[in-house]
Amino acid sequence: MPARHASVARRREPRHSRLLRGQRVLRGVALGATAVLLFGVSFVGWFTQRLDSNLHTVDIAGLVGAPPAAAAAPDPKDPSAGRPVNILVLGSDYRDAATMKQEGAVTAGMRADTTIVLHISADRTRVEAVSIPRDSLVTIPSCVVSDGSTTKARKRDLINSAFATGWDAGGDVRSAAACAVRTVQDNTGLVIDHFVVVDFAGFQAMVNAIGGVDICIPKEMHDSYVGLNLDAGQQLLSGEDAFKFARSRHNNIGNGSDIDRIGNQQRLIAAIVNQVLSRDVLTDLTKLVPFLSAATASLTTDLDLPSITGMAYNLRTIRADAITFMTIPWAAAASDPNRVQWTADATQVWLNMATDVPITTPAQPPASQSSGSGTPQATPTGPTPSPTAVETKDAGKDPFTPADVTAVCG
Repeated sequence: MPARHASVARRREPRHSRLLRGQRVLRGVALGATAVLLFGVSFVGWFTQRLDSNLHTVDIAGLVGAPPAAAAAPDPKDPSAGRPVNILVLGSDYRDAATMKQEGAVTAGMRADTTIVLHISADRTRVEAVSIPRDSLVTIPSCVVSDGSTTKARKRDLINSAFATGWDAGGDVRSAAACAVRTVQDNTGLVIDHFVVVDFAGFQAMVNAIGGVDICIPKEMHDSYVGLNLDAGQQLLSGEDAFKFARSRHNNIGNGSDIDRIGNQQRLIAAIVNQVLSRDVLTDLTKLVPFLSAATASLTTDLDLPSITGMAYNLRTIRADAITFMTIPWAAAASDPNRVQWTADATQVWLNMATDVPITTPAQPPASQSSGSGTPQATPTGPTPSPTAVETKDAGKDPFTPADVTAVCG
């Protein structure tokens, strides 16, 4: 278990509890999109009350433990102003017996289908989203659930089991989210300030609210498990097709592993980010209002609306090329090739995030390998690319931004 990384001392903002409306919470993957976009769009003042009534807020502070004390009292207009913020974004996957029978699976219950750590820099110039494969082997700590009981700690279990453990023991999203937060903190050394759980119905409504999402499909895609059939080329995906695209990992798309779909999930989130940050949405209230309404209605979180709007205002000038997506560095587990273990490079990513350094910044080499100014000397690795060449990033493997090219159509 890694030691907690040294980071700027900070305190979670006050949370306000409200009874959860009963609803079937299903898969939601473009989840990160919800979190990134909510923190990148300015809210219309008169719409605040409506958005506030949409949010499902849950307090998990008593289950996770006391956070580090802040060095100074928070700004009431933006409680996290001047401090970095780490948010755990979870896509829940509720599976009842009927769904399991249809999909040929055997485990019913609540699972975290997608796990993303979202980092917002202290100066609000950078947003980073790191996907964690759900098959990652980690240590799941003992978790406190809503009724005060505790679960047993487990070594070398799947990270998505943490959410399920809390749900099975406590029977609510509060317990599930708290166990997921504790697990990510213990295995990364990060302080997780907040969590967001996104449901699939809300995600589809968000996509439909902006008229669908435009994305390049470089080759035709077929997945009989989720009913996806897409032709190659530039496509405008409806909410339903976008959701199927995010879930797809069978037939000609992949070998059924979570790794095969992470790249498509990241590309989908990036496409939604580009579309929402465009003037076509930000200046069109007929799209912006339904989008924000659907986005807030899809969330279960410990963030209240003032905290969200404060961050939104301070991120109002964020550019697409300042939003980075990546997958935590991983390799097949030595004990089971169908499982994932994080590589040594993952430690540097979490350390960078904890110290509010860009996640793509490499570790500094020994002084003897550096120049007199302390800047590492670059080592040529091949021919210099043509200045007119367009570099294509491999989503899911390479870090990329919504401004990068990740697929070519025509």
